[in-house]
Amino acid sequence: MGIVAGLDSSSAFTRIVVCDTDTGAVLRQGYAPHPVDPKATEVDPQAWLLSLGEAAAGGLLEGVQAIGVAAQQHALIALDGQGALIRAALTGNDKRAQVAAADLTDALGGREAWAKAVGCVPQAAQAVAKLRWLARNEPETAQRTAAIVQAHDWLVWQLLGRPARRTTDRGAASGTGYWSAATGFYRPDLVELALGHHVALPEVLGPSDAAGTTPEGLLISAGTGETMAAAFGLGVGPGDAVVSLGASGSVMAVHHEALADPAGMITSFADATGRHLPVVHTSNAVRALRGTAEMLGTESLEELSALALKSTPGASGLVLLPYLEGERTPRLPHAAGTLAGLRRESMKPEHLARAAFEGMLCSLADALDVLRLRGVEVRRVFLLGAAAELPAVQAAAPAILGTQVVVPQPAEYAALGAARQAAAGQPRRAHPAGLAGRGRAGLRAGRGAGRGAGGAPAVHRYARRDPPGRVRPGRLRSVLDRSFCIALGLIAWGCGGGVPQDGRPNPSILPTRRAFTCSYDSCGPIWFRTRNRSRSWCCCSCSRPARPSICRP
Repeated sequence: MGIVAGLDSSSAFTRIVVCDTDTGAVLRQGYAPHPVDPKATEVDPQAWLLSLGEAAAGGLLEGVQAIGVAAQQHALIALDGQGALIRAALTGNDKRAQVAAADLTDALGGREAWAKAVGCVPQAAQAVAKLRWLARNEPETAQRTAAIVQAHDWLVWQLLGRPARRTTDRGAASGTGYWSAATGFYRPDLVELALGHHVALPEVLGPSDAAGTTPEGLLISAGTGETMAAAFGLGVGPGDAVVSLGASGSVMAVHHEALADPAGMITSFADATGRHLPVVHTSNAVRALRGTAEMLGTESLEELSALALKSTPGASGLVLLPYLEGERTPRLPHAAGTLAGLRRESMKPEHLARAAFEGMLCSLADALDVLRLRGVEVRRVFLLGAAAELPAVQAAAPAILGTQVVVPQPAEYAALGAARQAAAGQPRRAHPAGLAGRGRAGLRAGRGAGRGAGGAPAVHRYARRDPPGRVRPGRLRSVLDRSFCIALGLIAWGCGGGVPQDGRPNPSILPTRRAFTCSYDSCGPIWFRTRNRSRSWCCCSCSRPARPSICRP
């Protein structure tokens, strides 16, 4: 029997799981909170080591042959020429580099230039933007900086006894803003553009490479970022997408190649297996639900969910566009939310509650479509986050997202992913059905999902049916599309896209929607949207198909 461990050092705690490589069973676990505020923007990295030591106390790692390390992403650590810390680490919570990120975007020639160079556009959380912030706000610190690493790199380096060689992996490197997932190489010129001079960067290891062996003989795998480790622990593969429901939202999928999006909506990450993880972010997800709950006076999201289920799919025509804090997908940073479709019969609390859930999921479906339109195949969606457990989300998600939806059992997927990586990096002694070959562990779809043959967790889709008399789920997305694009037209008007005097909205705002004049029901100039991403058009008001002889551009 082989024994490996996976370590997840998040922004708030350290979690360690010890697993049997033959069966994949979790033998024991350790946990310790970081002795710092989880929302701190600057943290002494020694706090992560203290938490690690506490989590591993009591002989937790006894008999462990290899360990994988996953850690929070976007934490920048500046080192001097001797490897000593120059200042506290800048964490992913630090948003002070927003101006620096915009500065860098312009300095290289715009969003398209960055997307082509490294597969992403600088964001405040990324290391490249933090380097620019250091150069502008702490020039002495910037001048002393001789090497830069991230949290995962630093922890691996410490566990190995601070050797001369520092390492990272593809996943962690792809989030820096100066390593390209498409080429597999650093862009030192971008580091110099941000910081003003060259620095030493960690060596990028492959998925099956080992970072080294500790003086005690413990093998340390390449490790990875927390997002990549969670995807590895979840067992996602080609055809799978992961939708995360936090205050903001994200959609990522497994793909065979890196994607460079000229608009900058796709962030091209690398995963922990040699593939790629294109990610699309939305600014608003659960925050739209919480805002609606406050408006309706419900005490919890569970109450809001129960209220929403009293409504029908489509919310009686009520549409909530949830751009409460602007939006990243589509890129409308100054947009506001919109409530459309108000009629006397729709002005009920349950319809507003339903519209909030459907609006949130439609926004995430738009993000999913960004990936689909770039050739990413999506056959199944994994919903993550506490809101994924809400019955209203589970009821509406399959129809709106247009694919099979699975909600995983709560588990420490980042730590499990790190353990899987450690098992995969060992000599080939593990049984193929063991931890190294195990995928989609602990999934369920509904309450009390059982286990399949051989003890493997069963995987099912949510198949909840709405009561008779409601709109068929298969038609829900088209119903919402009609109302949603009308609301988007209003947003385009208010965000500088403008509607000229001839009544036609600016097509540059919404390239998949156009303005025609419909003579069916005297709809007048109004948005038309492509149906099923084809070249045919339907009226967003009367929903009838458009024909060139009737609907005139």
